[in-house]
Amino acid sequence: MSAVNFNDYVNYANYDTGYDFSALLGGTTNSSGNLLSDYASIKNGSYGKLMKAYYAKQEAENSSLTGDTPQKLALMRSSADSLKKSADALNDSSLWEKKKIKKKDEETGEETETEDYDWTAITKAVKAFVDDYNSVVGQAGDSDTKNVLRNAAWMTGITDKAENLLSKVGITIGKGNKLELDEDALKEANITTLKSLFTGNGSFCDKISQKAGSLSIVAANAAARAKGATYTRNGNYADTLSKLFSSAVDKKIGDEEKSSDTSSKTNDKKEDTEKQDKKSKRA
Repeated sequence: MSAVNFNDYVNYANYDTGYDFSALLGGTTNSSGNLLSDYASIKNGSYGKLMKAYYAKQEAENSSLTGDTPQKLALMRSSADSLKKSADALNDSSLWEKKKIKKKDEETGEETETEDYDWTAITKAVKAFVDDYNSVVGQAGDSDTKNVLRNAAWMTGITDKAENLLSKVGITIGKGNKLELDEDALKEANITTLKSLFTGNGSFCDKISQKAGSLSIVAANAAARAKGATYTRNGNYADTLSKLFSSAVDKKIGDEEKSSDTSSKTNDKKEDTEKQDKKSKRA
């Protein structure tokens, strides 16, 4: 599994991920209107073949741009969401408040109540964070999507800068940029150091949470792009083109059917009137 190198991706320039619809629409707005108004092309199936060919081409192009399958990117997004959740849990001030804890003497069986930090809960929260962090780093290291790699590289850069403080609480950076936790060292760590690492705006945990959120977004956008979706006005992706054309086509077919029904009813009524006139004349 590859390691994420911060310097390899941090300077990537923005790249164009837009779509050019001119091949589909003939290059002009009027040609799109002609395409939609040509009911015959819809009826004989040529329109459907055109759309399938277009989306197949877009999917191939998008796949080459992202390098990852939509399923792989969806997993990356899920892992990033989990990391954000565990980072936010560590940043919860209630975790770092002293609590009344009951302790039982194993020899006498006597119970005593003391006020202390809940080290069981703290250890569990830190372990969850480390596991989620390592999942994201591992998946990002195997990714071929530049935006995913770049954001993961920024995240490991944040961790590198906090390496000294992390080592004081039993967390070290190991092979492949993954974190390693010494639970015994964690429980012996200075509570002030722990709080400075994991709580408050601008803390290590806060920065990792923000970067995990960014990773989730870029993975979701890349997955949508790989499926052939288009941009929304907010900069995210949505399958707007197919919705646009499907609604327009549905309306066109609906109008044609209504027109046909109206014409058929008019002709039927006219025929009935003519039959009644003939019967009247015979009588």
